[in-house]
Amino acid sequence: MPYSLREALAAFRRSPLLAFLSVVAIGFSLFVIGLFGLTAWNIGRAIEKVEEKVEIVAYLDDSTTPAQLDLAQQEVRALPGVMELRYVSKTEALANAMADMQEFKDVFSDLDNNPLPASLEIRMKPGSRNPDAVKRIADRVQAYGFVEDVRYGRDWLDRIFLLRRLAGGAASVIGIAFALVAAIIIATAVRIAVFARREEISIMRLVGATDGFVQRPFILEGLMTGLMGGVLAAALTWGAYRILSATMFRIEFIPAQWMIGVVLIGTVFGFLSSMVAVRRHLEAV
Repeated sequence: MPYSLREALAAFRRSPLLAFLSVVAIGFSLFVIGLFGLTAWNIGRAIEKVEEKVEIVAYLDDSTTPAQLDLAQQEVRALPGVMELRYVSKTEALANAMADMQEFKDVFSDLDNNPLPASLEIRMKPGSRNPDAVKRIADRVQAYGFVEDVRYGRDWLDRIFLLRRLAGGAASVIGIAFALVAAIIIATAVRIAVFARREEISIMRLVGATDGFVQRPFILEGLMTGLMGGVLAAALTWGAYRILSATMFRIEFIPAQWMIGVVLIGTVFGFLSSMVAVRRHLEAV
């Protein structure tokens, strides 16, 4: 077994409590990031499901001719961003209203004339459901002379995308904050380990050991500590997901690549933090 790896493993045996506390501290720091990721992912999925219902409804004048209607449908279907266009006749509109509002079924049945207009329902493609793209299509449809009104819930759509931007910004800020906390914890743990072995390091340097030779065991120790902390955080995040899904409400688990990212983040921070800590100590010796 290489000297660096043997010494890194020996450090865990020499100070098991310190190693355990370091792994737990890193694990819980990354676990908070995992919980936030779980929350952000499910908020994002909820927003996406709401966005899927975004549609433009164009109400048509009763005098619209079949030729006008056919031409408009061909042109609208060809517009960029349009995924689906559906024509709803006056009869279908009345049937839908009766089905949706059962309490007014008798009122609808007693009507001599159908007061509801025919309409075009337009659904947008994913990626084209933002306020600007939806407004552009709505304005284009509104330009037809036989279109009486166009509705797409502009204020509601603006609020959805404002919420998405706020959630994304909060996720970035909090994620960076907890990443810095995790890095500080790892660096502190390695500094303590380096300080505890300061005499050994001094002797190694006196007999001609290079800085790289001295650094490698500590860097490997920090890397392994970060790796174990990342694995612990992933396990805790999975456990939290199972508990929440079983006891409160059904949620989706974050993608597998996010979990791998948590483990990699712990490993990378362990490596970088230990490298910085041991270099600073060697420069001070």
